Amino acid sequence: MEILIVEDEQEIAQLIKQTLVTEGFSCRIANNGLTALDIFKQQQPDVVILDLMLPGLDGLEVCTRIRQQPYEKDPYILMLTARGEEIDRVIGLSTGADDYLVKPFSPRELVARVRALLRRSLRHGVQEDNSQTYRTKHFTVDLDQHVATRQLESQTAEELDLTTLEFNLLSTFLSYPGRVWSRTQLIDKLWGNDFFGDERVVDTHIRRLRKKIEPDAANPTFIKTVVGVGYKFEDDNQF
Repeated sequence: MEILIVEDEQEIAQLIKQTLVTEGFSCRIANNGLTALDIFKQQQPDVVILDLMLPGLDGLEVCTRIRQQPYEKDPYILMLTARGEEIDRVIGLSTGADDYLVKPFSPRELVARVRALLRRSLRHGVQEDNSQTYRTKHFTVDLDQHVATRQLESQTAEELDLTTLEFNLLSTFLSYPGRVWSRTQLIDKLWGNDFFGDERVVDTHIRRLRKKIEPDAANPTFIKTVVGVGYKFEDDNQF
């Protein structure tokens, strides 16, 4: 597994690298945001450990640019920061980070977070029933072929370009249309005991999925927010 460490403090970067190499991971270091993006384009890692406070291009911008580009890999991003205020966690997760770790942290906790992120990927590759297909008015999810499609106005089916997590999130919604899911229930369904971090990470993935399936992500037709509870999927309206 390839890990890109983006950290401008050399002692911290080397400590992280030594810790992860000892655990069997392959690591590269970038000491600023632009270098990190160049390395990422050349050799896309499985996990990016990204410091929030970087010289020049900060961690939030690096995270945003990685998520905006159609790279072959959709890496897990673990954001590091020396600050622990709530607003920092919200901003970090809203840009597409998968988890959040506040400095100072122990090497054991860092390794646990990285392994948990990677287990999510392995976990999502397995379906309980590979022969099952979920269908609603505008969407079909084929678990056997791992394909999700959306019915367009022209009555043609468009295949959706979803990450594994987005595919499983859409599958979960289609398996129980109209059901209200709390963030905790979605975390249990998609990550189980492998989850670490702030449950607002669910909101991040909901926003990303909406951008791919909604006619207007700012005014969602299908994935509805249930205030104070969570989310539900409805497919009763026309485009």
